[in-house]
Amino acid sequence: MNSPVRVAVIGAGLMGREVASAFGRWFALLDCPVRPELVGVCDVNAAALDWFHSVPGVKYFDSDYRILLAREDVDVVYVAVPHHLHESIYLEVLRAGKDLLAEKPFGIDLAAARRIRDEAVRLGRFVRVSSEFPFLPGAQRAYQLACSGALGRLLEVRCSFLHSSDLDPGKVANWKRQTQFCGQAGVMNDLGLHVAHLPLRLGWKPVSVHAQLQSVYPNRPDGRGGRMACDTWDNASLHTTALIGGESVPLTLEMKRLAPTETNTWVFEALGIDQGVRYSTKEPKTLWVYRRDREQWWQKTDLGFATPFKTITGGIFEPGFPDLLQQMWAAFLAERAGVLGDRFGCATPDEAVAHHELWAAALQSHRRQTVEKMPALLHQ
Repeated sequence: MNSPVRVAVIGAGLMGREVASAFGRWFALLDCPVRPELVGVCDVNAAALDWFHSVPGVKYFDSDYRILLAREDVDVVYVAVPHHLHESIYLEVLRAGKDLLAEKPFGIDLAAARRIRDEAVRLGRFVRVSSEFPFLPGAQRAYQLACSGALGRLLEVRCSFLHSSDLDPGKVANWKRQTQFCGQAGVMNDLGLHVAHLPLRLGWKPVSVHAQLQSVYPNRPDGRGGRMACDTWDNASLHTTALIGGESVPLTLEMKRLAPTETNTWVFEALGIDQGVRYSTKEPKTLWVYRRDREQWWQKTDLGFATPFKTITGGIFEPGFPDLLQQMWAAFLAERAGVLGDRFGCATPDEAVAHHELWAAALQSHRRQTVEKMPALLHQ
């Protein structure tokens, strides 16, 4: 427990740099008994590796991830690469004897996700999947309230992740706009685990789904003076039914890249007969709790820095994305060491497979314009 967990990163882009930042501030955590050390980084782009030369402790700067995986002094690998590369690289990480913190969607499709999960089980490797938003204090409070039974019989649930990043038709296309790299599920692959993580952890697994999918711009600038085809889904609204407490409950899941007025908004709302809870990153310090006495009313609570793992930060302040990423890593490392306790954990491979099962049913629903039953699909 006193020795650091030696971590390597494959993919030296935005999220790789965020990991280095989180580890560099690890001393701010007061009650995480596990300490990571970033020892290696890999990227085919030499310029991307340059930034990591300023990170203390990094000693391996590889352009071939197989060289990195062959290094004996690496315990855990974090992989941040396009979706079509997930399966091949994740399997090689596992077969190299390393544990894995994977990026969503955990493979480009359902079949890939199942193969990755099954190989991790076969080899006995510890694997979790990145999903930061449930580590927000407001999300934690909403989760705890939903677990407590205080909401009474649930009437409806809504979970959303909304961007306005693609409203501009002049925005240059990237790999996430092409099915061959992002997958047939499109925006569901890209944003979906963030939306599905909390309801799946609560056991609210849909049994049927009707999907409305939108592809708004068929092409975009390619950044080289031409146009590039964009064949992924931009927006997805899934109207599902989940069995919660033995009752059928409407559960709406929304993932959108074209959502006017939304920059990067994550929403969780559950309304019951007795109480309800609503949390949105649009109001990151605010938790709304609905109560029904003689009258009906919403109670607003101003939240502070109540993260799952305590830090040096004063309770009156509010966390940001770098704090959430650090909390997620603390949960990953603590669970890997068997000391997570009753804290919230990272998304599991089974949860990642379950969300792919839902996207597969949603694609079928949209194609057929039907309500698709989940059980028949789950065992195909």
